[in-house]
Amino acid sequence: MRYFKKSRKEREIETVETMIRMFCKAKHKKQNLCQSCHYLVTYTKIKQEDCPFGESKPVCSQCQVHCYRQKEREEIKEIMRFAGPRMIFRHPIMAIDHIISKKST
Repeated sequence: MRYFKKSRKEREIETVETMIRMFCKAKHKKQNLCQSCHYLVTYTKIKQEDCPFGESKPVCSQCQVHCYRQKEREEIKEIMRFAGPRMIFRHPIMAIDHIISKKST
């Protein structure tokens, strides 16, 4: 299980990127990421890497510090509303890990 050999921050980045890819494929009908979704993946990675809480960071939805600009925050919420319920069927390990991380913060 290479997934669990990664740090929590790396797993969270991978999970968000997977959700964005699922959203883009379904909504924008692209096999590869469209330009706006590619930007959002890059933006997310930068914000995760710059998180002031480091490895002890809470999941973003439960964080006291909102790093994302309003536009990107709204886009991520829309993506998570779409991809979240589908994750349990397509990527169950990521989904369960995300749920556990959410409960433990």
